[in-house]
Amino acid sequence: MPQSFDLSVSETLLELLIITGILVLFLVIIRALSGRYIRKNVHSAELRRRWLVQSRNALILILLLGLVLIWADELRTLALSIVAIAVAFVVATKELILCLTGSILKTGSRSFNIGDRIQVKDFRGDVIDQNLLATTILEVGPGKITHQRTGRMTTIPNALFLSEPVINESFTHDYVLHVFTVPFKMQDDWRLAQKMFLESANRHCGSYIEEVRRYMEDVSENRGLEVPSVDPRVTIQVPAAGEVHLIIRIPTRSGQRSFIEQAILADVLTSNNFQAGTHVDEPPKKTDMEDDVES
Repeated sequence: MPQSFDLSVSETLLELLIITGILVLFLVIIRALSGRYIRKNVHSAELRRRWLVQSRNALILILLLGLVLIWADELRTLALSIVAIAVAFVVATKELILCLTGSILKTGSRSFNIGDRIQVKDFRGDVIDQNLLATTILEVGPGKITHQRTGRMTTIPNALFLSEPVINESFTHDYVLHVFTVPFKMQDDWRLAQKMFLESANRHCGSYIEEVRRYMEDVSENRGLEVPSVDPRVTIQVPAAGEVHLIIRIPTRSGQRSFIEQAILADVLTSNNFQAGTHVDEPPKKTDMEDDVES
């Protein structure tokens, strides 16, 4: 049975080759006869050249159509095989293709560079390496509001950049506007706390605030953006009934966000008591606090 199958396949192939040879031979003869006829009977050189070119192109077109008709079944089988192989390849390498596409999107959009602090989904940290397939970050946390490294390294597949937004916390690089929140109850003396936090922020940021202002002006000019205000601010937010949150925004060097935040908190909270109905006769005893400087 296998021998008859092989024989039938070889006979079919031989038949197709013979028909193809006959077609090619027939067209070659037609080409020679038509060329001889045109050279003998057309006296204008320009017209003769035009007829020779047109006859040649017509015969080539007939040859291509004839080959397609002769080999149609084999071409259909070959096309189906190629499509099946392509589909299998795409399915097998789907994740790699997504990673490469994500790398192209990331590069084209210039969403971040080496050294920037980014957040993608639940992953947050400083970018230390990136290639065609993955991006490596040093984790910062815990959570989304702290700014100290945890010592853990995270490798993010670039495919994630296709479906998730990227938050770049180092958009302005050297200096940033850092924001942190301090919650109070509505009955607490949050007005005094607002005043104390603003005074403390001005003291801690006063030595370099003019430098930050010049830097932000340069960045805004280069990127065509409106110059942001860099002065420390303390604004009020009421997230729920009975609660008041103070939103403190300060300018700081990108590597000292946690240090400045902890310094302001220690300065205000260790020397004041903002609970309702309490009076502070003397500041509470200060406790040793280790400065938390980002590595």
